[in-house]
Amino acid sequence: GKRVGTGADVSFAGCGFLGVYHIGAATCLQERAPHLIRDARRIFGASAGALTGAVLVGGNIFCFSAEACADVLGLAKEARKRSLGPLHPSFNVIKIIRDGLFKNLPENTHQLSAGKLCISLTRVSDGKNVLVSNFNSKEEIVQALICSSFVPIYCGLIPPSFRGVRYVDGGISDNLPQYESKNTITISPFSGECDICPKGNSANFHEMNVTNTSIQFSLGNLNRLTQALFPPEPKVIHVLLHGS
Repeated sequence: GKRVGTGADVSFAGCGFLGVYHIGAATCLQERAPHLIRDARRIFGASAGALTGAVLVGGNIFCFSAEACADVLGLAKEARKRSLGPLHPSFNVIKIIRDGLFKNLPENTHQLSAGKLCISLTRVSDGKNVLVSNFNSKEEIVQALICSSFVPIYCGLIPPSFRGVRYVDGGISDNLPQYESKNTITISPFSGECDICPKGNSANFHEMNVTNTSIQFSLGNLNRLTQALFPPEPKVIHVLLHGS
């Protein structure tokens, strides 16, 4: 049977178009410290972080990274062509994400993910955070990932459902999901107190906690928050990838 990891947990924060940072970080971990991923007990993720976690659990981050970066670049270019960017009615980010997941995740991804991949969701009815970690099919895991990535209004007006219950972006209720914080490697494209994140100047800037994610008050993070929803130029995406 599948060996259960005995190491630390890994958690990827939600970050929209900055998800390319996670791709770079995940690829680097697989190259330089593969045991961290191989032996991880659980891999948590919200929104774009959940998408990266699903790919890691599927075991094909190296094959996926180049194609994923190309997809993100293509997505950013398409969004930037439109007058309203990603808010333009013809820009269907959820369909693009769904198509990419079905194309890149293995057919047995639900079996590989069982008990290991934990996806953060926000239940529409009461705003509570829900973590799901067991799936019956590839379609189910894709649907859970769609729910975790669905930003209300930005992605559409009608929230998607998972097993008959409507959910939206997991980052709204818990953007950096984890069980035991002292034994979790946290990864975020925003400078703050995460284990892996861009360098900041914590001596000069106060920090705020946004749905469990520590973020510094800085111009750099303000710019990153904007880029998370409104894609930056391709050259900036390349910098994010290699900077991680």
